[in-house]
Amino acid sequence: MNGDGRPGSPYRLIMSTGEHTGVTEFVHHLVRWLRRLMPPGQRLDRLIADLEAAFAGRPELLTAADCHAVESLAQVHTRHLELHFDADATADPDTRSHGWPPVDPEQVRARAAGVREVRRLADGTFALTLDTLDPVEFASPYMEAAFALARGAQRLVLDLRGNGGGDPATLALIAEHLLGDDAQALSEVIYRDRRRQWWTRTRPAGSAVTQDLAVLVSSQTYSSAEALAYHLQARGRAVIVGETTRGAADHVTPVQLTGQVVGLLPEATVIDAVTGANWEGSGVIPDVACTAAEAWDVALARSV
Repeated sequence: MNGDGRPGSPYRLIMSTGEHTGVTEFVHHLVRWLRRLMPPGQRLDRLIADLEAAFAGRPELLTAADCHAVESLAQVHTRHLELHFDADATADPDTRSHGWPPVDPEQVRARAAGVREVRRLADGTFALTLDTLDPVEFASPYMEAAFALARGAQRLVLDLRGNGGGDPATLALIAEHLLGDDAQALSEVIYRDRRRQWWTRTRPAGSAVTQDLAVLVSSQTYSSAEALAYHLQARGRAVIVGETTRGAADHVTPVQLTGQVVGLLPEATVIDAVTGANWEGSGVIPDVACTAAEAWDVALARSV
């Protein structure tokens, strides 16, 4: 039968709300979800083999420490996989992937779509500190306003040191302001059953910003924020300054695995349109390496 949780389904619930599970049983359930979501290939095969070997013969009840151990091993193969354990939770486990819940637009407005700071310095530097990539339908006005202020600047600094990622459509919107007026292919996202390409849009002639660009990154720069830095670096558009990023290139989706465990599970692989590769595991390697705390001063000290 199909994977909807009915009898005979390989993705049926393994426990009821509030029921706890053993370590090995949990890993087997996680593996079933990974087989369901991830594109097939050697990476998935190695991930599953390592998980099943490491946590075989573990009937004891799953704890937060066990959950962290499973997550740590899985992240050797897919850095974006996360497992969040709450011993007091009693949620209904999912039988299918529901995707990301809607974002509250009031929360987006409260944080100005992640635009923490916009500055124009006396030397003509424009600096944008961006801490998240909120959904493009809400973030677009803030991005457009920020880049309007960038016009006429002598150089640009985009600070992604605290950015944990978000909507790839917002990534594409930012990239189109920085990569020129013509449409450009950014990436292909490979799901188990489909593919999707991400492009910048064609802009009105002369509307993209073309000044020298430094992008600040840190070990906390994550997910789609890493993608933005990687795409800009691969096209020779930006000098990346700071620390190597976390190395999470997969697209993930939230799944309530058990009553106590929520997982962010990989469902797609990102391939850059220029390099034919990605930053999974390696992170985005800075052109100018320094600590995150030093990155601002190092970027400003660069000759333009």
